Amino acid sequence: MTNNDIVQKLWNLCDVLRDDGINYSDYVTELVLLLFIKMVHENTEAGTLKKHPLPEGCRWSDLNGKSGINLLNDYKRILLSLSTGKDGDGTLVHDDPLISAIYADAQTRLREPRHLEQMIKTLDQIDWFSAQKDGLGDLYEGLLEKNANETKSGAGQYFTPRTLINTMVRCLKPQPGEIIQDPSAGTAGFLIAAHEYIKGQTDDLYDLTTEQKAFQTTKAYVGIELVPGTRRLALMNCLLHGMEGDAEGVVHLGNALGQTGAGLEKADVILANPPFGTSKGGDASITRDDLTYKTSNKQLAFLQHIYRNLKPGGRAAVVLPDNVLFEAGVGTDVRRDLMNKCNLHTILRLPTGIFYAQGVKTNVLFFTKGKVTKGSATDKHQEENCTEHVWVYDLRTNMPSFGKRTPFGDQHLKPFEDVYGESPNGDSERKEGEYSFHSEDIELPEHSDENEGIDPRCPTARDGGSAENAGAILGHSRWRCFSRQWIAEHKGDSLDIAWLKDSDSVDAANLPEPSVLAGEAMGELVQALGELDALMRGLGAEEEADGARVLLQEVMGEVK
Repeated sequence: MTNNDIVQKLWNLCDVLRDDGINYSDYVTELVLLLFIKMVHENTEAGTLKKHPLPEGCRWSDLNGKSGINLLNDYKRILLSLSTGKDGDGTLVHDDPLISAIYADAQTRLREPRHLEQMIKTLDQIDWFSAQKDGLGDLYEGLLEKNANETKSGAGQYFTPRTLINTMVRCLKPQPGEIIQDPSAGTAGFLIAAHEYIKGQTDDLYDLTTEQKAFQTTKAYVGIELVPGTRRLALMNCLLHGMEGDAEGVVHLGNALGQTGAGLEKADVILANPPFGTSKGGDASITRDDLTYKTSNKQLAFLQHIYRNLKPGGRAAVVLPDNVLFEAGVGTDVRRDLMNKCNLHTILRLPTGIFYAQGVKTNVLFFTKGKVTKGSATDKHQEENCTEHVWVYDLRTNMPSFGKRTPFGDQHLKPFEDVYGESPNGDSERKEGEYSFHSEDIELPEHSDENEGIDPRCPTARDGGSAENAGAILGHSRWRCFSRQWIAEHKGDSLDIAWLKDSDSVDAANLPEPSVLAGEAMGELVQALGELDALMRGLGAEEEADGARVLLQEVMGEVK
Protein backbone atom coordinates (compact mmCIF):
# COMPACT_ATOMS: atom_id res chain seq x y z
CA MET A 1 0.00 0.00 0.00
CA THR A 2 1.55 3.29 -1.10
CA ASN A 3 1.32 6.57 0.78
CA ASN A 4 -1.08 7.86 -1.88
CA ASP A 5 -3.33 4.86 -1.26
CA ILE A 6 -3.27 5.52 2.48
CA VAL A 7 -3.97 9.23 2.00
CA GLN A 8 -6.97 8.37 -0.16
CA LYS A 9 -8.21 5.90 2.46
CA LEU A 10 -7.88 8.55 5.17
CA TRP A 11 -9.64 11.12 2.99
CA ASN A 12 -12.51 8.70 2.44
CA LEU A 13 -13.17 8.92 6.17
CA CYS A 14 -14.49 12.41 5.46
CA ASP A 15 -17.65 10.70 4.19
CA VAL A 16 -18.14 9.40 7.73
CA LEU A 17 -17.61 12.89 9.13
CA ARG A 18 -20.08 14.37 6.67
CA ASP A 19 -22.69 11.86 7.80
CA ASP A 20 -22.20 13.25 11.32
CA GLY A 21 -22.93 16.79 10.16
CA ILE A 22 -19.33 18.04 10.18
CA ASN A 23 -18.50 20.81 7.72
CA TYR A 24 -15.95 20.47 4.94
CA SER A 25 -13.68 23.07 6.53
CA ASP A 26 -13.49 21.01 9.74
CA TYR A 27 -12.73 17.65 8.09
CA VAL A 28 -8.97 17.66 8.53
CA THR A 29 -9.00 19.10 12.06
CA GLU A 30 -11.46 16.44 13.20
CA LEU A 31 -9.53 13.71 11.43
CA VAL A 32 -6.06 14.66 12.67
CA LEU A 33 -7.10 14.90 16.33
CA LEU A 34 -7.66 11.15 16.18
CA LEU A 35 -5.00 10.40 13.57
CA PHE A 36 -2.23 12.00 15.63
CA ILE A 37 -2.99 9.69 18.58
CA LYS A 38 -2.69 6.75 16.18
CA MET A 39 0.54 8.05 14.61
CA VAL A 40 2.16 8.59 18.02
CA HIS A 41 1.22 4.99 18.82
CA GLU A 42 2.80 3.72 15.59
CA ASN A 43 5.95 5.80 16.10
CA THR A 44 6.24 4.59 19.70
CA GLU A 45 5.79 0.97 18.60
CA ALA A 46 8.51 1.41 15.98
CA GLY A 47 10.84 3.06 18.51
CA THR A 48 11.13 6.27 16.49
CA LEU A 49 9.42 8.56 19.02
CA LYS A 50 11.76 9.11 21.95
CA LYS A 51 10.19 12.28 23.35
CA HIS A 52 6.70 13.70 23.87
CA PRO A 53 4.81 10.42 24.32
CA LEU A 54 1.12 10.65 25.11
CA PRO A 55 0.31 10.07 28.80
CA GLU A 56 -1.24 6.89 30.14
CA GLY A 57 -4.98 6.84 29.70
CA CYS A 58 -4.71 9.00 26.56
CA ARG A 59 -3.25 6.49 24.13
CA TRP A 60 -4.55 4.54 21.17
CA SER A 61 -4.91 1.42 23.31
CA ASP A 62 -7.37 3.37 25.45
CA LEU A 63 -9.67 3.79 22.44
CA ASN A 64 -9.56 0.80 20.12
CA GLY A 65 -11.65 -2.13 21.17
CA LYS A 66 -14.30 0.07 22.78
CA SER A 67 -17.72 0.96 21.38
CA GLY A 68 -20.92 2.84 22.09
CA ILE A 69 -21.34 5.93 24.21
CA ASN A 70 -18.46 4.86 26.47
CA LEU A 71 -16.10 5.17 23.51
CA LEU A 72 -17.28 8.67 22.62
CA ASN A 73 -17.13 9.81 26.25
CA ASP A 74 -13.62 8.37 26.68
CA TYR A 75 -12.50 10.17 23.51
CA LYS A 76 -13.86 13.48 24.78
CA ARG A 77 -12.09 12.88 28.12
CA ILE A 78 -8.80 12.15 26.32
CA LEU A 79 -9.00 15.35 24.27
CA LEU A 80 -9.71 17.39 27.40
CA SER A 81 -6.79 15.79 29.26
CA LEU A 82 -4.37 16.32 26.38
CA SER A 83 -5.49 19.95 26.08
CA THR A 84 -5.40 20.97 29.75
CA GLY A 85 -2.95 18.44 31.19
CA LYS A 86 -5.57 17.44 33.78
CA ASP A 87 -8.41 14.99 33.95
CA GLY A 88 -12.01 15.80 34.87
CA ASP A 89 -11.15 15.69 38.58
CA GLY A 90 -8.30 18.17 38.20
CA THR A 91 -5.59 15.51 38.63
CA LEU A 92 -2.40 16.19 36.67
CA VAL A 93 -2.18 13.89 33.63
CA HIS A 94 0.82 15.43 31.87
CA ASP A 95 2.94 18.58 31.92
CA ASP A 96 4.24 18.52 28.33
CA PRO A 97 3.71 22.04 26.90
CA LEU A 98 4.07 20.79 23.32
CA ILE A 99 1.27 18.21 23.70
CA SER A 100 -0.88 20.90 25.35
CA ALA A 101 -0.17 23.24 22.42
CA ILE A 102 -1.06 20.58 19.85
CA TYR A 103 -4.36 19.79 21.61
CA ALA A 104 -5.16 23.34 22.74
CA ASP A 105 -8.96 23.78 22.92
CA ALA A 106 -9.38 20.45 21.12
CA GLN A 107 -12.89 19.04 21.07
CA THR A 108 -14.72 16.67 18.81
CA ARG A 109 -17.93 17.51 17.00
CA LEU A 110 -18.78 13.84 16.51
CA ARG A 111 -22.18 12.96 17.91
CA GLU A 112 -22.57 9.34 16.83
CA PRO A 113 -20.35 6.77 18.63
CA ARG A 114 -20.63 4.41 15.62
CA HIS A 115 -18.90 6.99 13.41
CA LEU A 116 -15.99 7.26 15.82
CA GLU A 117 -15.81 3.46 16.02
CA GLN A 118 -15.77 3.24 12.22
CA MET A 119 -12.90 5.73 12.01
CA ILE A 120 -10.87 3.84 14.62
CA LYS A 121 -11.38 0.52 12.81
CA THR A 122 -10.32 2.07 9.50
CA LEU A 123 -7.13 3.49 11.04
CA ASP A 124 -6.35 0.07 12.55
CA GLN A 125 -6.73 -1.58 9.13
CA ILE A 126 -4.11 0.61 7.43
CA ASP A 127 -0.74 -0.97 6.64
CA TRP A 128 1.30 1.27 8.92
CA PHE A 129 4.47 -0.72 8.25
CA SER A 130 4.39 0.47 4.64
CA ALA A 131 3.65 4.01 5.77
CA GLN A 132 6.63 3.94 8.14
CA LYS A 133 9.06 3.37 5.25
CA ASP A 134 8.22 6.75 3.70
CA GLY A 135 7.75 8.39 7.09
CA LEU A 136 4.51 9.21 8.83
CA GLY A 137 5.33 12.89 8.39
CA ASP A 138 5.17 12.50 4.60
CA LEU A 139 1.83 10.73 4.96
CA TYR A 140 0.51 13.55 7.11
CA GLU A 141 1.69 16.16 4.60
CA GLY A 142 -0.02 14.20 1.84
CA LEU A 143 -3.28 14.52 3.73
CA LEU A 144 -2.80 18.29 4.09
CA GLU A 145 -2.07 18.56 0.37
CA LYS A 146 -5.17 16.54 -0.44
CA ASN A 147 -7.20 18.92 1.70
CA ALA A 148 -5.68 21.94 -0.02
CA ASN A 149 -6.54 20.58 -3.46
CA GLU A 150 -10.17 20.16 -2.50
CA THR A 151 -11.46 23.66 -3.26
CA LYS A 152 -14.50 23.19 -0.98
CA SER A 153 -12.23 22.96 2.05
CA GLY A 154 -10.90 26.48 1.60
CA ALA A 155 -7.48 25.28 2.75
CA GLY A 156 -5.60 26.00 -0.48
CA GLN A 157 -4.83 29.53 0.64
CA TYR A 158 -2.54 28.09 3.32
CA PHE A 159 -0.77 25.64 1.05
CA THR A 160 2.26 26.30 -1.14
CA PRO A 161 2.88 23.60 -3.77
CA ARG A 162 5.53 21.17 -2.55
CA THR A 163 7.36 21.46 -5.87
CA LEU A 164 7.82 25.21 -5.44
CA ILE A 165 8.83 24.88 -1.78
CA ASN A 166 11.54 22.36 -2.67
CA THR A 167 12.93 24.57 -5.43
CA MET A 168 13.13 27.58 -3.11
CA VAL A 169 14.88 25.47 -0.47
CA ARG A 170 17.37 23.99 -2.95
CA CYS A 171 18.22 27.48 -4.23
CA LEU A 172 18.88 28.89 -0.72
CA LYS A 173 20.68 25.74 0.53
CA PRO A 174 20.03 26.00 4.30
CA GLN A 175 22.94 24.69 6.40
CA PRO A 176 23.23 23.00 9.81
CA GLY A 177 23.56 25.56 12.59
CA GLU A 178 21.56 28.27 10.79
CA ILE A 179 18.41 29.92 12.16
CA ILE A 180 15.62 29.30 9.65
CA GLN A 181 12.30 31.14 9.93
CA ASP A 182 8.89 31.42 8.31
CA PRO A 183 6.79 34.35 9.66
CA SER A 184 3.63 33.00 7.99
CA ALA A 185 4.21 29.31 8.65
CA GLY A 186 0.84 27.79 7.72
CA THR A 187 1.28 24.04 8.17
CA ALA A 188 5.10 24.45 8.30
CA GLY A 189 5.83 23.24 4.77
CA PHE A 190 8.88 25.50 4.28
CA LEU A 191 10.45 24.67 7.64
CA ILE A 192 9.97 20.93 7.17
CA ALA A 193 11.41 21.06 3.64
CA ALA A 194 14.47 22.91 4.99
CA HIS A 195 14.87 20.25 7.70
CA GLU A 196 14.58 17.43 5.16
CA TYR A 197 17.14 19.17 2.90
CA ILE A 198 19.64 19.41 5.77
CA LYS A 199 19.00 15.78 6.70
CA GLY A 200 19.79 14.86 3.10
CA GLN A 201 23.10 16.72 3.29
CA THR A 202 24.14 15.21 6.67
CA ASP A 203 23.23 11.52 6.37
CA ASP A 204 20.00 11.99 8.31
CA LEU A 205 21.87 14.21 10.83
CA TYR A 206 24.32 11.39 11.68
CA ASP A 207 27.23 13.54 10.44
CA LEU A 208 26.48 16.06 13.19
CA THR A 209 27.63 16.06 16.80
CA THR A 210 25.15 15.48 19.62
CA GLU A 211 25.03 19.22 20.31
CA GLN A 212 24.47 20.02 16.64
CA LYS A 213 21.66 17.46 16.40
CA ALA A 214 19.97 18.98 19.46
CA PHE A 215 20.22 22.43 17.89
CA GLN A 216 18.60 21.21 14.66
CA THR A 217 15.63 19.64 16.42
CA THR A 218 15.01 22.29 19.10
CA LYS A 219 16.39 25.67 17.99
CA ALA A 220 17.06 25.82 14.25
CA TYR A 221 13.47 26.37 13.06
CA VAL A 222 10.96 29.01 14.13
CA GLY A 223 7.62 29.79 12.56
CA ILE A 224 4.71 32.06 13.41
CA GLU A 225 1.09 31.26 12.62
CA LEU A 226 -1.93 33.41 13.41
CA VAL A 227 -4.69 30.79 13.13
CA PRO A 228 -4.82 28.32 16.07
CA GLY A 229 -6.25 25.45 14.00
CA THR A 230 -3.57 25.82 11.34
CA ARG A 231 -0.87 26.04 14.00
CA ARG A 232 -2.15 22.76 15.46
CA LEU A 233 -1.60 21.09 12.07
CA ALA A 234 1.87 22.63 11.88
CA LEU A 235 2.92 21.40 15.34
CA MET A 236 1.76 17.86 14.55
CA ASN A 237 3.51 18.01 11.20
CA CYS A 238 6.80 19.14 12.76
CA LEU A 239 6.77 16.57 15.56
CA LEU A 240 6.12 13.75 13.08
CA HIS A 241 9.21 14.98 11.18
CA GLY A 242 11.37 14.96 14.31
CA MET A 243 11.27 18.74 14.86
CA GLU A 244 10.45 19.66 18.46
CA GLY A 245 11.25 23.36 18.74
CA ASP A 246 11.25 25.20 22.07
CA ALA A 247 8.62 25.05 24.82
CA GLU A 248 6.04 26.49 22.39
CA GLY A 249 7.00 24.08 19.64
CA VAL A 250 8.49 25.00 16.27
CA VAL A 251 5.54 27.19 15.27
CA HIS A 252 4.48 29.88 17.73
CA LEU A 253 0.95 31.24 17.89
CA GLY A 254 0.86 34.95 17.11
CA ASN A 255 0.96 37.72 14.54
CA ALA A 256 4.25 38.33 12.74
CA LEU A 257 3.02 41.85 11.98
CA GLY A 258 2.53 42.44 15.71
CA GLN A 259 4.75 42.08 18.77
CA THR A 260 5.33 38.35 18.20
CA GLY A 261 7.15 39.16 14.97
CA ALA A 262 9.00 42.10 16.49
CA GLY A 263 10.44 39.80 19.16
CA LEU A 264 11.96 37.27 16.76
CA GLU A 265 15.74 36.96 16.72
CA LYS A 266 17.55 37.62 13.45
CA ALA A 267 17.59 34.75 10.98
CA ASP A 268 20.11 33.27 8.55
CA VAL A 269 17.38 32.02 6.19
CA ILE A 270 13.75 33.10 5.76
CA LEU A 271 11.34 31.22 3.51
CA ALA A 272 7.77 32.46 3.28
CA ASN A 273 4.53 32.75 1.36
CA PRO A 274 2.72 35.58 3.23
CA PRO A 275 -1.09 35.61 3.15
CA PHE A 276 -2.75 37.68 0.44
CA GLY A 277 -4.94 40.67 1.26
CA THR A 278 -5.00 43.82 3.36
CA SER A 279 -5.13 44.39 7.09
CA LYS A 280 -8.67 45.00 8.36
CA GLY A 281 -8.08 45.15 12.09
CA GLY A 282 -8.47 42.40 14.65
CA ASP A 283 -5.85 39.75 15.38
CA ALA A 284 -4.39 40.06 11.88
CA SER A 285 -3.85 43.82 12.05
CA ILE A 286 -0.47 45.42 11.49
CA THR A 287 0.56 46.80 14.88
CA ARG A 288 4.33 46.90 14.44
CA ASP A 289 5.86 50.31 15.20
CA ASP A 290 9.33 49.31 13.97
CA LEU A 291 8.46 49.06 10.28
CA THR A 292 9.70 52.13 8.42
CA TYR A 293 6.89 52.34 5.87
CA LYS A 294 3.36 52.24 7.26
CA THR A 295 0.92 50.31 5.06
CA SER A 296 -2.31 48.29 5.21
CA ASN A 297 -0.94 45.97 2.50
CA LYS A 298 0.04 42.82 4.39
CA GLN A 299 2.51 41.64 1.74
CA LEU A 300 4.41 44.94 1.86
CA ALA A 301 4.48 44.74 5.66
CA PHE A 302 5.66 41.11 5.59
CA LEU A 303 8.35 41.99 3.04
CA GLN A 304 9.65 44.74 5.35
CA HIS A 305 9.67 42.35 8.30
CA ILE A 306 11.58 39.73 6.31
CA TYR A 307 14.43 41.86 5.01
CA ARG A 308 14.75 43.66 8.34
CA ASN A 309 14.89 40.37 10.24
CA LEU A 310 17.73 38.84 8.23
CA LYS A 311 21.21 38.72 9.71
CA PRO A 312 23.92 40.46 7.65
CA GLY A 313 24.56 38.01 4.82
CA GLY A 314 21.27 36.22 5.52
CA ARG A 315 19.17 35.14 2.56
CA ALA A 316 15.47 34.90 1.78
CA ALA A 317 13.03 33.56 -0.78
CA VAL A 318 9.51 35.00 -0.60
CA VAL A 319 6.35 34.36 -2.65
CA LEU A 320 4.60 37.66 -3.43
CA PRO A 321 1.73 38.72 -5.72
CA ASP A 322 2.29 41.03 -8.69
CA ASN A 323 0.88 44.10 -6.93
CA VAL A 324 3.90 44.18 -4.61
CA LEU A 325 6.10 44.54 -7.69
CA PHE A 326 4.28 47.54 -9.15
CA GLU A 327 2.21 49.24 -6.42
CA ALA A 328 3.03 52.94 -6.26
CA GLY A 329 3.51 55.14 -3.19
CA VAL A 330 4.55 53.04 -0.20
CA GLY A 331 5.11 50.10 -2.53
CA THR A 332 7.81 52.03 -4.38
CA ASP A 333 9.40 53.11 -1.09
CA VAL A 334 9.56 49.51 0.17
CA ARG A 335 11.07 48.21 -3.08
CA ARG A 336 13.73 50.94 -3.05
CA ASP A 337 14.54 50.17 0.57
CA LEU A 338 14.76 46.46 -0.24
CA MET A 339 17.12 47.04 -3.18
CA ASN A 340 19.18 49.45 -1.09
CA LYS A 341 19.59 47.23 1.99
CA CYS A 342 19.65 43.87 0.17
CA ASN A 343 20.95 42.35 -3.01
CA LEU A 344 17.70 41.50 -4.80
CA HIS A 345 19.42 39.22 -7.27
CA THR A 346 16.60 37.07 -8.69
CA ILE A 347 12.88 37.22 -9.48
CA LEU A 348 10.98 34.14 -10.63
CA ARG A 349 7.70 34.98 -12.37
CA LEU A 350 5.40 32.07 -11.56
CA PRO A 351 2.68 30.66 -13.84
CA THR A 352 -0.99 31.06 -12.95
CA GLY A 353 -3.06 28.30 -11.43
CA ILE A 354 -0.54 26.90 -8.95
CA PHE A 355 -2.34 28.52 -6.01
CA TYR A 356 -5.94 28.28 -4.90
CA ALA A 357 -7.04 31.44 -6.74
CA GLN A 358 -6.59 30.82 -10.45
CA GLY A 359 -6.26 34.47 -11.37
CA VAL A 360 -3.62 35.38 -8.78
CA LYS A 361 -0.26 36.15 -10.39
CA THR A 362 2.72 35.54 -8.14
CA ASN A 363 6.49 35.71 -8.06
CA VAL A 364 9.36 34.53 -5.89
CA LEU A 365 11.86 37.19 -4.79
CA PHE A 366 15.33 35.93 -3.83
CA PHE A 367 17.57 38.35 -1.94
CA THR A 368 20.56 38.53 0.42
CA LYS A 369 20.94 41.02 3.28
CA GLY A 370 23.77 43.42 2.53
CA LYS A 371 26.16 43.32 -0.36
CA VAL A 372 28.24 40.17 -0.66
CA THR A 373 31.46 40.63 -2.60
CA LYS A 374 33.67 37.63 -3.14
CA GLY A 375 36.86 37.81 -1.14
CA SER A 376 35.65 40.55 1.18
CA ALA A 377 33.75 39.39 4.25
CA THR A 378 33.24 42.93 5.56
CA ASP A 379 31.02 43.76 2.60
CA LYS A 380 28.34 41.52 4.05
CA HIS A 381 27.54 44.38 6.41
CA GLN A 382 27.12 46.98 3.68
CA GLU A 383 23.49 48.10 3.66
CA GLU A 384 23.50 50.73 0.92
CA ASN A 385 23.23 50.32 -2.85
CA CYS A 386 23.37 46.55 -2.46
CA THR A 387 21.45 45.64 -5.62
CA GLU A 388 23.38 46.13 -8.86
CA HIS A 389 21.55 43.73 -11.17
CA VAL A 390 18.25 41.84 -11.01
CA TRP A 391 17.90 38.59 -12.93
CA VAL A 392 14.37 37.69 -14.00
CA TYR A 393 13.11 34.26 -15.09
CA ASP A 394 9.74 34.32 -16.87
CA LEU A 395 7.96 31.02 -16.16
CA ARG A 396 4.57 32.61 -16.78
CA THR A 397 4.28 33.70 -20.42
CA ASN A 398 2.69 31.07 -22.68
CA MET A 399 2.70 28.47 -19.91
CA PRO A 400 -0.39 26.34 -19.28
CA SER A 401 -2.79 27.27 -16.53
CA PHE A 402 -1.89 24.61 -14.01
CA GLY A 403 -4.38 22.70 -11.94
CA LYS A 404 -5.67 19.16 -11.41
CA ARG A 405 -5.63 18.34 -15.13
CA THR A 406 -2.21 19.91 -15.71
CA PRO A 407 -0.22 19.42 -12.50
CA PHE A 408 2.72 21.69 -11.75
CA GLY A 409 5.84 19.55 -11.29
CA ASP A 410 9.60 19.53 -10.80
CA GLN A 411 10.16 19.45 -14.56
CA HIS A 412 8.68 22.94 -14.86
CA LEU A 413 11.11 24.43 -12.34
CA LYS A 414 14.29 22.56 -13.31
CA PRO A 415 15.31 25.04 -16.07
CA PHE A 416 15.11 27.87 -13.52
CA GLU A 417 17.16 25.95 -10.95
CA ASP A 418 19.79 25.26 -13.62
CA VAL A 419 20.30 28.93 -14.46
CA TYR A 420 20.01 30.07 -10.82
CA GLY A 421 23.39 28.48 -10.16
CA GLU A 422 25.05 26.76 -7.23
CA SER A 423 25.52 29.81 -5.00
CA PRO A 424 22.62 30.41 -2.59
CA ASN A 425 23.44 34.13 -2.74
CA GLY A 426 22.74 34.29 -6.46
CA ASP A 427 26.32 35.27 -7.30
CA SER A 428 27.24 32.26 -9.43
CA GLU A 429 28.38 33.09 -12.94
CA ARG A 430 25.24 33.62 -14.99
CA LYS A 431 24.49 34.11 -18.66
CA GLU A 432 21.33 35.38 -20.27
CA GLY A 433 19.60 33.04 -22.67
CA GLU A 434 17.30 30.16 -21.66
CA TYR A 435 14.70 28.89 -24.12
CA SER A 436 12.64 26.22 -22.36
CA PHE A 437 8.97 25.59 -23.13
CA HIS A 438 9.25 26.85 -26.73
CA SER A 439 10.09 30.41 -25.74
CA GLU A 440 11.82 30.92 -29.11
CA ASP A 441 8.36 30.80 -30.71
CA ILE A 442 6.81 33.42 -28.43
CA GLU A 443 6.00 36.78 -29.98
CA LEU A 444 7.60 39.94 -28.66
CA PRO A 445 5.36 42.93 -27.87
CA GLU A 446 5.54 45.83 -30.30
CA HIS A 447 6.49 48.34 -27.62
CA SER A 448 8.53 47.32 -24.61
CA ASP A 449 11.25 49.11 -22.66
CA GLU A 450 12.64 45.70 -21.76
CA ASN A 451 13.26 44.96 -25.46
CA GLU A 452 14.60 48.37 -26.39
CA GLY A 453 17.31 47.96 -29.00
CA ILE A 454 16.17 44.44 -29.90
CA ASP A 455 14.96 43.84 -33.47
CA PRO A 456 12.05 41.37 -33.27
CA ARG A 457 12.51 40.45 -36.95
CA CYS A 458 15.90 38.88 -36.33
CA PRO A 459 15.97 35.08 -36.38
CA THR A 460 16.10 33.20 -33.12
CA ALA A 461 18.90 30.91 -31.99
CA ARG A 462 17.23 27.78 -33.34
CA ASP A 463 16.77 29.43 -36.72
CA GLY A 464 20.52 29.83 -37.02
CA GLY A 465 20.72 33.38 -35.71
CA SER A 466 24.13 34.99 -36.03
CA ALA A 467 26.21 36.72 -33.36
CA GLU A 468 25.15 40.07 -34.81
CA ASN A 469 21.55 39.16 -34.03
CA ALA A 470 22.24 38.16 -30.44
CA GLY A 471 19.82 40.84 -29.22
CA ALA A 472 16.91 39.11 -30.87
CA ILE A 473 17.91 35.82 -29.32
CA LEU A 474 17.84 37.39 -25.87
CA GLY A 475 14.46 38.89 -26.66
CA HIS A 476 13.00 35.38 -26.73
CA SER A 477 14.91 34.15 -23.67
CA ARG A 478 13.08 33.40 -20.44
CA TRP A 479 16.18 34.47 -18.46
CA ARG A 480 17.20 38.14 -18.60
CA CYS A 481 19.28 40.56 -16.55
CA PHE A 482 18.41 44.21 -15.80
CA SER A 483 20.64 46.72 -14.06
CA ARG A 484 19.55 48.65 -10.99
CA GLN A 485 20.05 51.86 -12.93
CA TRP A 486 17.82 50.64 -15.79
CA ILE A 487 15.07 49.68 -13.30
CA ALA A 488 15.18 53.18 -11.80
CA GLU A 489 15.28 55.05 -15.12
CA HIS A 490 12.87 52.95 -17.19
CA LYS A 491 10.52 51.41 -14.63
CA GLY A 492 10.49 54.03 -11.87
CA ASP A 493 11.58 51.23 -9.50
CA SER A 494 8.68 49.02 -10.48
CA LEU A 495 9.76 45.37 -10.61
CA ASP A 496 6.96 44.34 -12.95
CA ILE A 497 9.44 43.37 -15.66
CA ALA A 498 8.16 41.43 -18.69
CA TRP A 499 9.36 41.22 -22.28
CA LEU A 500 7.49 38.29 -23.85
CA LYS A 501 3.96 38.53 -25.26
CA ASP A 502 1.46 35.99 -23.96
CA SER A 503 -0.60 34.39 -26.73
CA ASP A 504 -3.74 35.02 -24.64
CA SER A 505 -2.94 38.65 -23.99
CA VAL A 506 -4.77 41.46 -25.74
CA ASP A 507 -2.79 44.19 -27.47
CA ALA A 508 -4.34 47.45 -26.28
CA ALA A 509 -3.22 49.21 -29.45
CA ASN A 510 -5.43 46.92 -31.57
CA LEU A 511 -8.57 47.01 -29.45
CA PRO A 512 -11.85 48.24 -31.03
CA GLU A 513 -13.38 51.53 -29.93
CA PRO A 514 -14.75 51.48 -26.35
CA SER A 515 -18.30 52.00 -27.68
CA VAL A 516 -17.94 48.85 -29.81
CA LEU A 517 -16.66 46.80 -26.87
CA ALA A 518 -19.47 48.09 -24.63
CA GLY A 519 -22.07 47.29 -27.31
CA GLU A 520 -20.76 43.74 -27.69
CA ALA A 521 -20.86 43.20 -23.92
CA MET A 522 -24.39 44.58 -23.66
CA GLY A 523 -25.56 42.40 -26.53
CA GLU A 524 -24.22 39.29 -24.81
CA LEU A 525 -25.90 40.29 -21.54
CA VAL A 526 -29.25 40.84 -23.28
CA GLN A 527 -28.99 37.42 -24.89
CA ALA A 528 -28.13 35.82 -21.56
CA LEU A 529 -31.08 37.55 -19.86
CA GLY A 530 -33.40 36.26 -22.57
CA GLU A 531 -32.18 32.71 -22.03
CA LEU A 532 -32.61 33.02 -18.27
CA ASP A 533 -36.15 34.37 -18.76
CA ALA A 534 -37.02 31.37 -20.95
CA LEU A 535 -35.48 28.98 -18.42
CA MET A 536 -37.46 30.44 -15.51
CA ARG A 537 -40.73 30.20 -17.46
CA GLY A 538 -39.87 26.64 -18.49
CA LEU A 539 -39.47 25.83 -14.79
CA GLY A 540 -42.89 27.26 -14.03
CA ALA A 541 -41.61 30.45 -12.40
CA GLU A 542 -43.60 32.89 -14.58
CA GLU A 543 -44.34 35.30 -11.74
CA GLU A 544 -40.66 35.58 -10.77
CA ALA A 545 -39.73 36.08 -14.44
CA ASP A 546 -42.34 38.84 -14.80
CA GLY A 547 -41.05 40.50 -11.65
CA ALA A 548 -37.51 40.42 -12.97
CA ARG A 549 -38.67 42.07 -16.20
CA VAL A 550 -40.39 44.87 -14.27
CA LEU A 551 -37.24 45.41 -12.22
CA LEU A 552 -35.14 45.55 -15.37
CA GLN A 553 -37.45 48.14 -16.91
CA GLU A 554 -37.18 50.27 -13.76
CA VAL A 555 -33.39 50.09 -13.91
CA MET A 556 -33.08 50.71 -17.65
CA GLY A 557 -36.03 53.07 -18.16
CA GLU A 558 -38.23 53.31 -21.26
CA VAL A 559 -36.73 53.61 -24.73
CA LYS A 560 -37.49 57.05 -26.16
